Amino acid sequence: MNSKSNILVLSAGRRVELVQAFQQAVQKHIPTAKVYTTDLYPDISAACQVSDDFFKAPRVTSVEYIDFLLDLCQQHEIGLVIPTIDTELIVLSNNKEKFDAIGTTAVIADKSLVMACRDKRETAKIFASLEIDQPEIYTRESLKFPCFCKPYDGSCSIGAMALFSEEMLTNDILADDRNMFMELIGKEYNEYTVDAYYNKIGKLCCLVPRERLEIRAGEVSKGATRKNFVYDYLLNKLDKLEGALGCITVQVFANPETESIKSLEINPRFGGGFPLAHAAGADYPEWLIKEYLLGQEIKFYDGWEDNLLMLRYDATMQK
Repeated sequence: MNSKSNILVLSAGRRVELVQAFQQAVQKHIPTAKVYTTDLYPDISAACQVSDDFFKAPRVTSVEYIDFLLDLCQQHEIGLVIPTIDTELIVLSNNKEKFDAIGTTAVIADKSLVMACRDKRETAKIFASLEIDQPEIYTRESLKFPCFCKPYDGSCSIGAMALFSEEMLTNDILADDRNMFMELIGKEYNEYTVDAYYNKIGKLCCLVPRERLEIRAGEVSKGATRKNFVYDYLLNKLDKLEGALGCITVQVFANPETESIKSLEINPRFGGGFPLAHAAGADYPEWLIKEYLLGQEIKFYDGWEDNLLMLRYDATMQK
């Protein structure tokens, strides 16, 4: 058992259910352990209010960020560090050895995978190597309309847009080197987020596709687990994803009539809709605790509940 048994969830924001999932897991296995959180504005972070204690962090881009985290981990006996936002992934992967040196595990994929996931051009190469279908990517010299334009290093759909005709393509859009162009996916496709769990030796142990039935502000508000053709198609292919560790989310579009798959993104972190997978029985927080704090082996699990519907809603919190 790791002598450090507390958990730190970074940039906690609204991740109330994720924090609570870790609290439930430590209460079950290490009742004396605490789940701490950080945020840029912890006083107005809902997740920070439900954690055992919280700390105000510098901006992720600050030169002070890693030293702040390392000091925090040493002072509060942190065994696991859990990232939740894209912008902290590269800085954590660059400094993973520093956490290892103080007996803390930053649950982050290998640096090469993290870097590739932050560049959608490199992500496309990963999908190709795994033989996972994806939208056709166009060069500026071979554009077809309609098409979809997005920054290769974008996040949260910022800067992404559909171009239905050549008239919508402005000189500014074309001249922006960050923009990449691809096949526009039609409405006959449904959007899925797939929650994958990789154990400490990089073996795929669980895969939960969640159909996104309704989206609000970029996050799923209504979703359902699906053990269907999406699961069957991705199971063996994603098993070969090199450098994966912990929770990895994969975004795909799927056509229920033709069973065609169009893969889009890989995010090496917990997704915002993970509480649905957790409710279905895919207890990734518990598995992380078992692996890294208790030294137990995590094996393949497919016993999660199929067709579980989750409806997310807003709730108020008073301080």
